[in-house]
Amino acid sequence: MTTRRPVKSTPAGQATGSHQNATQELELFDDFTILPISAEFNSRSIVYLTLGGTLISTITYGSISQFFALIVGFCLAYPSLVRYLSLPLRRRYPKKIGYLLILFDALFVGMILVAMGLPIMPSIFILIMANASFIAVGQVSAYLLCLLSLGIGGGLMFLLLPSFKITEPVLLTSLVAALGTGLYVGITAFYTNQSARRLKAARLEMFQQNEKYRTLSRKVSKYLSPQVWANIFSGKQDVKLETQRKRLVIFFSDIKGFSELSEQMEAEALTALINTYLTAMSRIVMKYGGTIDKFIGDAIMVFFGDPDTKGVKRDAEACVAMAIEMRKHMKILRQRWKAQGIQHPMEIRMGINTGYCTVGNFGAETRMDYTLLGREVNLASRLESAAEPGEILISYETYSLVKDRILCTEKGQIKAKGFSRPIPVYQVVDFRKDLGSRRSFTELDLDGFSVSVDMEKIKNYEKDKIIDALEKIKKSLVGRDLD
Repeated sequence: MTTRRPVKSTPAGQATGSHQNATQELELFDDFTILPISAEFNSRSIVYLTLGGTLISTITYGSISQFFALIVGFCLAYPSLVRYLSLPLRRRYPKKIGYLLILFDALFVGMILVAMGLPIMPSIFILIMANASFIAVGQVSAYLLCLLSLGIGGGLMFLLLPSFKITEPVLLTSLVAALGTGLYVGITAFYTNQSARRLKAARLEMFQQNEKYRTLSRKVSKYLSPQVWANIFSGKQDVKLETQRKRLVIFFSDIKGFSELSEQMEAEALTALINTYLTAMSRIVMKYGGTIDKFIGDAIMVFFGDPDTKGVKRDAEACVAMAIEMRKHMKILRQRWKAQGIQHPMEIRMGINTGYCTVGNFGAETRMDYTLLGREVNLASRLESAAEPGEILISYETYSLVKDRILCTEKGQIKAKGFSRPIPVYQVVDFRKDLGSRRSFTELDLDGFSVSVDMEKIKNYEKDKIIDALEKIKKSLVGRDLD
């Protein structure tokens, strides 16, 4: 695996080909060493210079054959040759080539130490340098393989020599080995420190970039529904033109008479008012887990069931509960607006429908909108348009899902644009548990009997008619045997 530190950009035309190659070489890292290629070259050079120096000293004092003088030339030339000749391959196979070079180093060091007669002190110093290079590989198995290669090199040289004997090193040989080891340790420490500083700077830069992206993502998230934004950034949802069919609960609302109000108010005051209203309503939407599709002036479109769902029944209950709380919160907003001099009483009207829709990303590859389409969406909009101020109208599909917990009254049928048949609608009253002693509704729905009474809407002159009807029902039931 190859990694590079960030390279500062330069003006066009200033960077020559040789400069670019040099930069790439200096910045090239691989995962089998902690050092860049330039540092590895310097470290290898010190090892081979030390080997060459000890060989010269040993040959000078007649400890080994003059033939090994040829190897001194190899020690001096090898680091530079391998640096430039292996670079093209290292760019393609950094780990494999670097690993093979270290194995060759281990093999060669083993052979030279045996050739010199394994002098104790120089051998210890050279093995310290070799061992440090092996440790830099970073893997136990690779480290053991380097040691094995070292042993194989020593064994091969032992077999090739006609006679082997351990030599006593002269002082100069030990000093050359000690000096080389000291330089190696110093250079390795310097480059390790440089790498640590670069790593620290990179971590700081990464932290700053992350903070920048977090700030940017928080800003961008305000243009998306929190659920959609969370799914995109968690990787659950891909940003591409893709849709699916789902059974959703769709909600529409707007402010009755807002157009007339906008003609009476200044633009700044109207903007503050609508922003206050939309902020309050959005908080309620998020409280109940709805996905805000869009704001259209004073109108709000919300849906439940995507991207996350708790089941269509619970989604429907959450949507209607949200609408009830919105209606109640409007009382608080009206009081606040009245204190600001806005006397026009504003009421919201709402429509809710449940059904299958096409939901997902619509638009173009360069500009998408996460929304939904379908007949059921149109019906929810028609219900909202048909609602009276302060009224929540729902379709039969939604009513059948929420009637156990929420009291709704039948409101007959409406003719909706785009629908050939009349649509039965229901008006949401409140949660059954919240009615208590204030309950003005009585309803009973059996196979052969159905009644729904709204005490607040019954007129005095209608009470006698109702009582007479109930008396007739009572007389017809008393004394009759029913299956």
